[in-house]
Amino acid sequence: MKRFADKTVLITGGTSGIGFATARRLLDEGAYVVITGRHETRLDAALARLDAAPERVLAVRADVASLADLDRLMERVDAWRGGIDAVFANAGVGVFKPSEEMTEADFDHTVDVNFKGVFFTVTKALPLLRDRASIVLNASWTLHRGLSVASVYSASKAAVHNLARTLGAELAPRGIRINSVSPGYIDTEMYREFNTDPEVEARIVADIPLGALGHAEEVASAVAFLASSDASYITGQDLVIDGGVLGSVPSQDPSEDPSQDAAQDAAQNPASPPSQTPDPDPASASAS
Repeated sequence: MKRFADKTVLITGGTSGIGFATARRLLDEGAYVVITGRHETRLDAALARLDAAPERVLAVRADVASLADLDRLMERVDAWRGGIDAVFANAGVGVFKPSEEMTEADFDHTVDVNFKGVFFTVTKALPLLRDRASIVLNASWTLHRGLSVASVYSASKAAVHNLARTLGAELAPRGIRINSVSPGYIDTEMYREFNTDPEVEARIVADIPLGALGHAEEVASAVAFLASSDASYITGQDLVIDGGVLGSVPSQDPSEDPSQDAAQDAAQNPASPPSQTPDPDPASASAS
């Protein structure tokens, strides 16, 4: 029996990167999957790449920062499957600048998608969540380490993990579990689009104890575990998928060369126009 046989899973930001890899993984494990994105053309392309039976996948255009969009999303899911067994709140954005250069619009956009969007994705889904459902939130390893030019982004991701802890306690009486994942340097489409400097990548890889970038499929495996009954006694936790970065000492103190520190930050989380990852608008290299 497949772990997600006849289960319904909602994945926000599911058109590329970690969200897409998770959709593919859960389809392989028997799930009915709902993916969201902000652009119809990218949703259509994702459906073609997933190559699943039409009755197994529902694609819905939705911006998680819009409560009206979330209401419409839940109506579509309810009409399609009548309930939800797991949610992966994955959509997020990144704006990376020195703090003194952050505008109110930058701040609001980051918080609207990364924190407000995640919170209301969960709360709007609650009426559809079946008892003993599972929720996984996409946070980021940056919530555990101070990084230059990432103050608002890191704070928004810390808020995401704190939601996992507090909502984990709140939803426990229904048997609903909620956890977060914190990806590190993940080799996604966005990473390749924005990190074109081999020297910067060499420095990044040198600071990863496992000696390589991660892959979206590896994060998807972690999400699948937390969303499954295999993690039935785990809630309120954060699972870091970073190749050992947080547990190691960097090969060079970033303070010795701030320009290289900023370059690494940009490779991990390149600055971008407003967008939702992993909808492949420029946003976060790890799609987190």
